[in-house]
Amino acid sequence: MSIENVKAHFRKWDMENHVLEFSVSSATVTEAALALHTDEQRIAKTLSFMVDEHPILIVTAGDARVDNKKYKSTFHKKASMLKPDQVLDLIGHPVGGVCPFGIKDGVSVYLDVSLKRFETVFPACGSANSAIELTIPDLEKYSGFEAWVDVCKE
Repeated sequence: MSIENVKAHFRKWDMENHVLEFSVSSATVTEAALALHTDEQRIAKTLSFMVDEHPILIVTAGDARVDNKKYKSTFHKKASMLKPDQVLDLIGHPVGGVCPFGIKDGVSVYLDVSLKRFETVFPACGSANSAIELTIPDLEKYSGFEAWVDVCKE
């Protein structure tokens, strides 16, 4: 059901036909890179956190890792990832398909600067076997992001 929400989201821009669906899993960075025949760092992974009872998403490069000190400096809270059983309920997508599109109301989206080194990236599209290739300006546009953040290790 979640991929249908994403396609509906992209329909506003006549982009639903750009959503790629695979016969293999793309649930992890490694699996997505294999399915897309690209480098792992170009996979735009979406991480789910809780800040003051409010779910947020941070989209990072596939090779990026959250730096707890930078995260706390940015959000003034210790990094607290959602538990797998909370993700679908709070975000609207299952683990392995979490993306910044077609999400539940009230979920804030942040883009990490680790993405800025690429011309295009591949975020998931709401299922464990989907993705879309987007330029960074398109990722900004379609995600409705709040802000760019720098919360990953160098």
